[in-house]
Amino acid sequence: MSVSVLGAVSTCPVFAEETDIAPPSPDALTYSLTLPAGPVSSRIARVTTRAVLQGHGLEDMADAVVQVVGDLAACACRFTPGHEVYLSLRYREGALRVVLYDGHRRHENPRLVAACDARRRAALRVLGCVVRACNGDWGFGEARESGWDTDAAVVPWRGLGGIWG
Repeated sequence: MSVSVLGAVSTCPVFAEETDIAPPSPDALTYSLTLPAGPVSSRIARVTTRAVLQGHGLEDMADAVVQVVGDLAACACRFTPGHEVYLSLRYREGALRVVLYDGHRRHENPRLVAACDARRRAALRVLGCVVRACNGDWGFGEARESGWDTDAAVVPWRGLGGIWG
């Protein structure tokens, strides 16, 4: 598109999708997303995660990681309905670290802590199976910096060992 103003011509660049550009390195994968803690957020987190992994050439991790992200997002939204949750995806040293922060504060009473932890562990039992099958690690607890609860999983790229293929 060209515009002529008093004899001067200006050309606005038109965005063109570059198809022959190599995907960025997996080591450049660092994304975060804030979502409303609602029913659709788990789906948005899964779709976004799949696109991010494909964009960084990590398609072979997608099925396992998308399952992990979906479970973490659903759990976080269940514990803080009506608020926000924060998703962080970071690839470092051959593994993808997925962290979900929710606004559910840790309880003071030890019995309430134990009951809440049991509910969270039960909600994440499928995630536990997937992460163990990938030779990864997972857990939950209070975030040091915010006081929010966090659910996290680490999925090694090479740890998938063909379980999804």
